[in-house]
Amino acid sequence: MAVKIRLARRGAKKRPFYHIVVADARNPRDGRYIERIGTYNPMLAKDSDERVILKSERAKYWLDNGAQPTDRVARFLADAELMAKREKNNPKKGLPGKKAQERIEEAKMKAEEAAAAAADAEEAAAEE
Repeated sequence: MAVKIRLARRGAKKRPFYHIVVADARNPRDGRYIERIGTYNPMLAKDSDERVILKSERAKYWLDNGAQPTDRVARFLADAELMAKREKNNPKKGLPGKKAQERIEEAKMKAEEAAAAAADAEEAAAEE
């Protein structure tokens, strides 16, 4: 059985609230879980103590027994110093999308054509 430590959404529409749960990976996100080990309220300020509440000893128990945290929960566990922080490297994150790159290429081509036309006009004016 693959066990995950993940977020289960609760709360109203546009007012999210999450339970940090230990669940079988095959169960749906908000479905049945094995144990609830904390809460996460993204509506609170980032420096609030009640934004993330975690039962550290239970989280450590599940990590020792092979439970795999999701990316967001792994950040919470790293903040609680229960596991090492995962460094991510996405060098393409800041690059524009495919359509934007095509538009940039078109703009470069038009600028080069305009520069060539201006140079031709200058040469023609200089010859006269």
